[in-house]
Amino acid sequence: MDDSPTVLCIDDLPQVLELRKAALESRGYSVEVASCAYTAIKILEESPVIAVLLEYKQEGMDAEAIAYLIRKRFPTLPIILLSAFCDMPESIMWLVDEYVMKSDLTERLPGIIERIALPRKFSPRSMERQKRNAATA
Repeated sequence: MDDSPTVLCIDDLPQVLELRKAALESRGYSVEVASCAYTAIKILEESPVIAVLLEYKQEGMDAEAIAYLIRKRFPTLPIILLSAFCDMPESIMWLVDEYVMKSDLTERLPGIIERIALPRKFSPRSMERQKRNAATA
């Protein structure tokens, strides 16, 4: 049995998933991949995952809806949003823990995963999300 921490990558492009999987496995992570929300949720229900890497722009999938589903079902699971766009809608930024532009992916992603794989501490964004959720409950 592999004791490597597992990361879930969600993207609609199989070639991107394979590249991301190879890069993360070379750094010692186990990687699960999903090309749709249904598969992603099924993996999360069946496997211990330390973080989700979610591609923002996907054909046929709404990243905000996927992030919302994950946040609702797995509220403490870190979500890292990946995108080539520098401006993200505020509505999705409240649902994710980190945002990484693809141009910074190689340098920043390993450090971000390592930081969130440690026992979770509340970041300012997650504390704000907690306050907002408490106010609307």
